[in-house]
Amino acid sequence: MITALGFSTAEHWEQINNGRSGLKLQEDTSYLNEPFCAALVDKNLLAEHYGSLGISEPKTILEKLFLTSIIKANEQADLRLSDARTLFIFTTTKGNIDLLENPYSFPKNRLRLGKMAEAITRHFGNPNRPVVVSNACISGVMGIIMASRFLRMGQFDHIVVTGGDLVTKFTLSGFQALKAMSNEPCKPFDAARRGINLGEGVGTMILSVEPQNSQGIAILGGAISNDANHISGPSRTGEGLQLAIKNALKENVATNTIDYISAHGTATVFNDEMEAKAFHALHLDKVPVNSFKGYWGHTLGAAGILESILAYKSLINNQLLHSQGFSENGVSVPLNIIQKTKKADLKTALKTSSGFGGCNAAVVFQKI
Repeated sequence: MITALGFSTAEHWEQINNGRSGLKLQEDTSYLNEPFCAALVDKNLLAEHYGSLGISEPKTILEKLFLTSIIKANEQADLRLSDARTLFIFTTTKGNIDLLENPYSFPKNRLRLGKMAEAITRHFGNPNRPVVVSNACISGVMGIIMASRFLRMGQFDHIVVTGGDLVTKFTLSGFQALKAMSNEPCKPFDAARRGINLGEGVGTMILSVEPQNSQGIAILGGAISNDANHISGPSRTGEGLQLAIKNALKENVATNTIDYISAHGTATVFNDEMEAKAFHALHLDKVPVNSFKGYWGHTLGAAGILESILAYKSLINNQLLHSQGFSENGVSVPLNIIQKTKKADLKTALKTSSGFGGCNAAVVFQKI
């Protein structure tokens, strides 16, 4: 994991357990002509970590983040990433979109998501064409689901799923135009929530068919849906997310066996209300739920992967993590928001995600 909170999963776990957030008021006018609250990766630290890798070929900021994250993740998995039975899946919403602001430093085609992915996998000598998933904010969870299906089909033995996005003028101006941004740290599901904060980062998970590489977690099911409600707003009833959750659960899991939910929780009026209604309709409203957006903001194509990594850590450590920014229920149905980090007997977790265009995704993790 790489976000404003650090450059490793262990560092993130420690920071979150200490209640620290990477969200800060940013006053750099090169992004916007007014202050905004966001969580930005420390580029000086990135230079240090990336520099230690000894890679000579020129790379963009996002490509450096991807490479650093992948290499650090593989230090634990210890795989030969050049193997033909290994696939790379990249999840991102905008990729190298920052090159629009400095178009002369790299070839124009580096703006294409596929070219970005190829520039990264070329370092590892992997012979397979990388898969790119770019489906709004469900990209990360969707990439995990696709990887799981590829593995079940026997097409590959290992899949590197890596997601990342940057905070740029382009993304900031878009969310600002929608009046969806908050100038203070976001408060998912809270009565005083005012909108999202953006964050940047990269997360990498390596999925495998080999039990010895599972580190004790299996993916039991996953599903994707689209409620086709609006270009940017979700179904007000949560029916699209309900469908994704139902289909993710029906493969192997009963609703009453879910111990924990890692929600999308963007702190916008419509997303949080929609998610709450979906959980309530499926009788999941008493299950402990949190959002990680209050720690490092909305990281777009990285969000589903970063949040899934912490869902995994929560299961392994039998620990429910505090939902940063929450103090009073602000949705129309009751939810069991985690207000204090605590120990719990956890076996099965549900991760949900929703995005523009009415897309939804859900994936189920279980200890084995």
